[in-house]
Amino acid sequence: MPSFQTRLKITGLKPGTPPEAVMETAVEALGTRHHVEANQLELAGGVPQLNLRFLVDATAYAAENRQALESAAMMRDAVERVAVTGTLMVLRRSRGRWAPV
Repeated sequence: MPSFQTRLKITGLKPGTPPEAVMETAVEALGTRHHVEANQLELAGGVPQLNLRFLVDATAYAAENRQALESAAMMRDAVERVAVTGTLMVLRRSRGRWAPV
C-alpha cells in the first residue's frame, strides 16, 4: 500500500477550541477514508504543523495520488472548522524518500 504524508500549518485556533482538538479533528477526518499510521505536531519555522502519515489502497499511480490529494483537502476542510490553516503539502513515500505529489 502506498504511503503518503500531509503537512498542514496551523496559524491559529477558532474561539473556544482547545489545542488538542485540532489534531483529533485531522486524524478523525483522514481516518474516515484511510488508515492513519502516525501523527505528530511539530514546529516548522516557529509555526505549528500537523504531520499525518496514511496509507492509500493500491490502484494506479495517478489514481493513488489523486485520492491522497482529495483526502488531504477533505482533512483540511475539517480542520478549518476548529483552526486557521496555512500551507498544506502532500508527500508520497518513494524509494525511502518523501516527494511532493
